[in-house]
Amino acid sequence: MKTSEPTVPGTRRPPGTGPAAPDGPGAGDGDTTLAVLRGLDTGPRGLTEADAEERLTRHGENSLPAARPAHWLRRFPSGVRDPFTGVLLCLAIISAAVSSWGAACVLTVLVAVSCALRTRADQRADRSAAALHGAIAATATVRRRAGPSYTETCEREVPTCDLVPGDIVRLAPGDLVPADVRLLRATGLSVHQAALTGESVPVAKHPVDEPAPRCDGEGAFDRPHLCFQGSSVAAGSATAVVTATGPGTRFAAEHGGGERGSDAGRRERPFDRSVKGVSWLLVRLMALTPPLVLAAGAVLHRSSPESPAFAVAVAVGLTPEMLPVVVNTVLARGAGRLGGRYGVIVKRLPALHDLGAVDVLCTDKTGTLTQDLPVLDRSVAPDGREDPAALEWAAVNSLVTLQLAEVPLPDALDEAILAAAPPGAAERYEGLAALPLDPVRRRSGALVRDGRGHVLAVKGAPEDVLDRCTRMRTGEGGATAALDAAARARLDALVTRAAGAGLRVLAVAHAHLPLRPRPLTVADERDLTLVGFVGLRDALAPTAADALASLARRGVSVTVLTGDHPGTAARACRDLGLATGPGDVVTGDRLDALDDGELAALAARTTVFARCTPEHKARVVRALRSAGHTTGYLGDGVNDLPALRAADLGICTKEAAQVAREAAGVVLATKDLTALSHAVAYGRRATANILTYLRITLSSNVGNVIAMLGAGLVMPFLPMLPAQVLLQNLCFDAAQLTLALDRPPESAADRPATLHPRGLPRVIAGYGLINACADLATFAVLALAMPASRHIDGQSAFHAGWFTENLLTQALVMLMMRPRGAGRGPGRVPVPIRVAAAFLAAFGLALPLLPAGAALGMTAPPLSFYPLLAGVLALYAGALALARRRGAR
Repeated sequence: MKTSEPTVPGTRRPPGTGPAAPDGPGAGDGDTTLAVLRGLDTGPRGLTEADAEERLTRHGENSLPAARPAHWLRRFPSGVRDPFTGVLLCLAIISAAVSSWGAACVLTVLVAVSCALRTRADQRADRSAAALHGAIAATATVRRRAGPSYTETCEREVPTCDLVPGDIVRLAPGDLVPADVRLLRATGLSVHQAALTGESVPVAKHPVDEPAPRCDGEGAFDRPHLCFQGSSVAAGSATAVVTATGPGTRFAAEHGGGERGSDAGRRERPFDRSVKGVSWLLVRLMALTPPLVLAAGAVLHRSSPESPAFAVAVAVGLTPEMLPVVVNTVLARGAGRLGGRYGVIVKRLPALHDLGAVDVLCTDKTGTLTQDLPVLDRSVAPDGREDPAALEWAAVNSLVTLQLAEVPLPDALDEAILAAAPPGAAERYEGLAALPLDPVRRRSGALVRDGRGHVLAVKGAPEDVLDRCTRMRTGEGGATAALDAAARARLDALVTRAAGAGLRVLAVAHAHLPLRPRPLTVADERDLTLVGFVGLRDALAPTAADALASLARRGVSVTVLTGDHPGTAARACRDLGLATGPGDVVTGDRLDALDDGELAALAARTTVFARCTPEHKARVVRALRSAGHTTGYLGDGVNDLPALRAADLGICTKEAAQVAREAAGVVLATKDLTALSHAVAYGRRATANILTYLRITLSSNVGNVIAMLGAGLVMPFLPMLPAQVLLQNLCFDAAQLTLALDRPPESAADRPATLHPRGLPRVIAGYGLINACADLATFAVLALAMPASRHIDGQSAFHAGWFTENLLTQALVMLMMRPRGAGRGPGRVPVPIRVAAAFLAAFGLALPLLPAGAALGMTAPPLSFYPLLAGVLALYAGALALARRRGAR
């Protein structure tokens, strides 16, 4: 359409000169509007399409640089960085060095399988995150011209990534602010800045043409003429000029903050610490074993050409070779099920373990625990008693304002009032005129006709409305009294108490006006009679209370970190079931006076931190971590970014800002917050499965190594040939892979779990000694049943008997060392584990009787051996059951 807006003098530069580069976040906030337009070489009619294309080439897209998912060929070798996989690779190299090619090949295959599993799971998470990002693509309404000689302009939707400095954009209710902008015009504009500041209350914005001191810190968000990328329009409309895009926005500046960016990515997380602990335990055991084997042979003068290979085979036998495969299989299986059932995207496999390790969850309030929408809490008379009259007159005001004031989008407060009002309470009045709310007046007025004449209904900020009241209601019959200074003091105290309880308070008043033809004006808002007050509170997320209660049952304590008012935060927490006494809310300004040790002590006993800046949130999270807690942080805004990076595990919702989703390790793709409790349970059950594998395989392997060393001291030959050791380990490891399919008991999800609990070495040593005793008893049985086995000529029968006993005891261990209550029912063993145990037993009994056994240096033991072996196994099973019962106690 034609525009009559004049071109601002001096806003065109000579051809070939571009606009001045924006001076970082908040650029131009200290200049007049005219100076900003001149500096950006633009005007109210907008840029030409050619100018926009040239600036897009020069400034780049209006988006943050996002890391592209790595190709699988580049991601695959990174799996070797896992310490478990690295240990296996080192063993494969050592095996090849001593010409133990069978062991080298098996270990190399296991390394490849482990890397492939992790690569596949990471790529699946990348695809899910990319789909989530694509689902929230946004556009902006921009005003542009076809060419420099055209005065005709048009407004059209363009992708936000195509915006450039100098573009003129239109903002309407519900729009996301697409870049950093300065307002040129505004009508009743208020914006949500919760994603940037944590403050849930919308902030009024309006143009300012006078220069103001530059403010590049947190105070920039309070500038009424500036809006920032990441905020959203709550009400009103505006025209603005883009001052900064992409990396130049404050959104990008916050994205680059936190824990020094990449430093946070290199910090050790719970999975890394657990893996390091187990890996060093394995390394110490493996480093000690080969020298002991070789030293024993040298002392007893029984060294042979096979001794080095046997020493390496023993070290390999001590190693849980399938551990990387089991870990990645368990985590990938859990992450896949979690995403399919509950819509939880695990962006990296170790994050599932970290979920299970979390014992303190720090969370933002606005947008996570609450919906950022108000709901009615109470309607009271001036004396504080419950009275529906204030709500009814507030509803009259809201309905007429929405009908007659041409508001672009219903205000959230008006919608909450109308939703809570009795049906038909407002419809019985005829609306005549309306004065909409604006940021300066902070009240709205509605003129209606009832049976007796005209009535002006006013609602708004208590101090503004009370300043215009001369009387107040004192009873249900309509009686009134003068609103003197003493009454005003009582009313102010009532409002203060309600605000301290976390309510957003509106005063409601009315006045009867004479019939007259002149239009309604602001001057008519006088000599009002106070009807009462309505109090509104933040609407809670529907599943937040259930989610927090479930987390508490699982031993996860919750700490709320918010930029909101202390009363609002405390009220929301009480409504959610979090205990918040008078001393349980701490404001951010108090944190500045505390050192890290004092803050850690305070954080341990505090439920709510209010008026927090982003750095305050990150400090609290770091303090909890330094006190030994494993912390998770649930947030959705740019202001949460430092805390997301500081936490052991960052968690966000699907509506979160893009940078928050990139920083988080877990994304909740549904609005159901109870999915977080399910995710914690899945993480703990996955860890429980991995721990079961570690207990079983390490205790068996330690027992075998002790037995091998003992046998080497008394036997004139190697207790087992290297090929036999490797075959035995391969069979046991393949069978133990089915432990990844186990279902731990429900109690496994009741407390935080890590891969390196303090009691693991003690459990391994205890069960390892039981297994070693069974092996040594088998040696005695072999000597009793086959006297020739004590001489070198009988070593093949000795090898066969011990090979059989080893696989039978390992089958028993798989069945009996699982946690109580694991499986699909109390004490029930899943079918895959039963099949694997049966395979081990059958293979151990059958191999010495087959030609393949003879090829491996084994001959069948006599029949008298088997009854004695059954007795040893019975005693072994009894010892396992007794130890398990004692361990449960």
